[in-house]
Amino acid sequence: MKIVIIGGVAAGTSAAAKARRNNEAAQITIFDADQDVSYSGCGLPYYIGTDIEQREQLVPRNAQFFKQKYNVDVFTGHRVLAIEPRTKTLTVEKLATGQRFSESYDKLIIATGAQAVRLPLEGSDKANVFHLRNVVSADRIRRQVLATKPQTAVVVGSGFIGLEMAENLMARGIRVSIVELAEHVMPALDADMAVYVADYLKQQGVEVIVRDAVARLEGAPLVNKVVLKSGRELAADLVLLAAGVRPDVELARRAGVELGPTGAIQVNERMQTNMEDVYACGDCAESYSLLTGKPFYRPLGSTANKMGRIAGDQATGGDLTFRGGLGTGIFKVFDLAVGQTGLTEKEARREGYAAVVCHIIKPDRPEYYHGQELVIKAVADRASGRVLGAQVIGKAGVDKRLDVLVTAITFGAKAEDLFHLDLAYAPPFATTKDPVMYAGMVLTNALERQRGLITAAELKAKQDQGEAVQVIDARVAKQYQAGHVRGAHNLPQEHIREELTALDPAALTVTYCNKGVTGNATQNILINHGFRQVLNLSGGYKQYAKEFKPKDGEDDPA
Repeated sequence: MKIVIIGGVAAGTSAAAKARRNNEAAQITIFDADQDVSYSGCGLPYYIGTDIEQREQLVPRNAQFFKQKYNVDVFTGHRVLAIEPRTKTLTVEKLATGQRFSESYDKLIIATGAQAVRLPLEGSDKANVFHLRNVVSADRIRRQVLATKPQTAVVVGSGFIGLEMAENLMARGIRVSIVELAEHVMPALDADMAVYVADYLKQQGVEVIVRDAVARLEGAPLVNKVVLKSGRELAADLVLLAAGVRPDVELARRAGVELGPTGAIQVNERMQTNMEDVYACGDCAESYSLLTGKPFYRPLGSTANKMGRIAGDQATGGDLTFRGGLGTGIFKVFDLAVGQTGLTEKEARREGYAAVVCHIIKPDRPEYYHGQELVIKAVADRASGRVLGAQVIGKAGVDKRLDVLVTAITFGAKAEDLFHLDLAYAPPFATTKDPVMYAGMVLTNALERQRGLITAAELKAKQDQGEAVQVIDARVAKQYQAGHVRGAHNLPQEHIREELTALDPAALTVTYCNKGVTGNATQNILINHGFRQVLNLSGGYKQYAKEFKPKDGEDDPA
């Protein structure tokens, strides 16, 4: 049997390795137009920065390695120009010579990956304007940085690559401005979590510009100015265009391979396309959501490896199948870790769920053992109680909590199940009630309408619309005076029972403290004294202030 794989990065090489493990006799060939295979694409920003010194650290394997270890023939610098499914042949070009030849296959695996989105900008062809997609492009950026020592850089886009590059350019002593078309940085997050990322970037000296776009790039022979559509001008010795990626599917499309609603190649759980004996995997193929069952596109190295393994198994008669995904992602920007899995609040509502959310602000470990605060936003479905997604941001312990939540969501956990997880505890590692357990407790309370939560945005919207809301600040007077929610009455929790006659038990009442615990205790006191509808402010004043930033000593100026 002759297996041909188009593409030699994560998915393609995983497919080849699994196919060889299953079938020692198969002839396995990989064609890739690039000069490098099996490299760590996620490590490229750190090679441009100061963390990775040697190119070989990113590209530890070459064609010789795959021949010796797996008896797989890898041909770099070879572009597949056409697929002919009826005759099961490929037209291949050797790029160094222009020579073209025909190659036959019994099984074909398409792993062509993704391409950087190309913005139609005047000046984008200049030598100091870059896209980051492979090791060769990282080489070019690194050489430019080391040779010209730029003072300023503009990064267009604030996804994973844009933010990681901002960090690594700053590590080289370059002042960075980020331009994002969306309402907030990191559009994959909800706005009330993205604000943590934006504030932290500003603290690190990164200029953050949102709701704006690049109109043109000016300068000759190199770009030295970025002009925005708002008219604003930014100095730029280097420009990185990081507006996202799209699946590289043109070769497959011309051959008659069907694309899905996401624009990526449509595959079933066996990685099979609509063409007989043709499979697709990795960043060129769409996957589907474990939660909704709908196709989605998540170009991640972890998913690509998994899909490649399944494609290689299926091509050699195996029975592995793809079970779907949650779109889990995590990245680091300076010392801040940012993770997300499953549905965000906005996605859950768009999918028709009655979404209930909570914000948990807790240390990853006890404060006496150097604990650092992290924030968890968890989303659950009111109808079923099932946890739908989570976003986690902090300087420590983010990956641990995210992976616990991923596992729980994968196996259908409900909000109440999170509290009952038997998580590891000792002061060097966690608190006695882990932040994940707190998320379960608070979400469970929120699902009970009588002890519900209200988000900062929901509270502000009600007040902006003139709705009567009785807001109780349950903190001590000093904290209240330093800043508080608009219209809030300061009634510390320890005195609330003495002040019940001054309150209206029929009014919509919102309680809050700094992070939520004392606000919840106050909420319970009021409910137990017959107050009809009492909501606790999710994440407390800390979350409210993060989103709306009232000035010290003043009500919310908005």
